[in-house]
Amino acid sequence: MGHGLTLTEELLPQLGADAPRTEQGDWEVGRLVVAPGYRSDVDTLRECMHRSLVHGCDHARVTRLYATCTHVLSRLYRRFGFAAFARDVPLRDTGKTYTMISGDAPTVSRALSCHAAPQAH
Repeated sequence: MGHGLTLTEELLPQLGADAPRTEQGDWEVGRLVVAPGYRSDVDTLRECMHRSLVHGCDHARVTRLYATCTHVLSRLYRRFGFAAFARDVPLRDTGKTYTMISGDAPTVSRALSCHAAPQAH
């Protein structure tokens, strides 16, 4: 974040004074593309997010994670240490609304790693 490229950055100004202040080390969690047979598998999502966060932390400063999603998905992401900070935020010139969520990287990491599948060696 910080380059005006993310959906979170596009939506934050609509929150006015309630918008969290983003800083260096903040990252947006984007799209995950998986085969249809794995889309309802929470463990697959957890493992992909865990591996991505480990990789990100190994190669960059990661302090806080943001995402935009549906309200239903925001409840799923609570399992992974995220919390909603804005609901029903409209995307200009579309009929879409989003729930905005965030979580500090150490909390998200702990939530993901305590359930992550053991890695093969």
